[in-house]
Amino acid sequence: MPFYKFKDWTPVVHPSSYVSPQATVIGNVIIGADVYIGPGAVLRGDWGKIIIDHGANIQENCVVHMFPGTTVHLHPNAHVGHGAIIHGAILKTNCLIGMNAVIMDDAVIGENTIIGALSFVAAKAEIAKNSLAVGNPAKVIRELKSDQIQWKTKGTNYYQKLPADNQTFLNECIPLSQIEDDRPEQISDYKTWSK
Repeated sequence: MPFYKFKDWTPVVHPSSYVSPQATVIGNVIIGADVYIGPGAVLRGDWGKIIIDHGANIQENCVVHMFPGTTVHLHPNAHVGHGAIIHGAILKTNCLIGMNAVIMDDAVIGENTIIGALSFVAAKAEIAKNSLAVGNPAKVIRELKSDQIQWKTKGTNYYQKLPADNQTFLNECIPLSQIEDDRPEQISDYKTWSK
């Protein structure tokens, strides 16, 4: 089991969410509905609180932690890409944190904002809503267009389907020694192949 009590705090997970058995969730962590937490993710609610609102996702090998007394809050549909670190920050609704990005203490990432892969958001930085920010330190380079926000939202919708699919289809197995003749093809439309 990936869950650990810390002092008086036991993690809380909505039954519709999926937390990988290879993730680690410690202490004062509250996970809402339809949330996906990937393998290798570590959510350490030991020094403070972590709130993950409905529809958010934290992908493989991410770390979420904080300084003492801090609350990390991922608002609805926040999307944290593979390998990212969130340390004491607030992620507003429908934002996307790119792969291996680092978001530092008391930073606030605005609604519908995208932080580029490998970017570093400094402590106490506030990134405006509907923005694209990149670099080290991350700087807003432009406002996002509505089709770019829709693209991000569609990607998050795929992750919102993963909790139910993992609970339905994910099973431990013994790998095959060769590819079977009738191996199904995966297609680009997740809605089609996730049935």
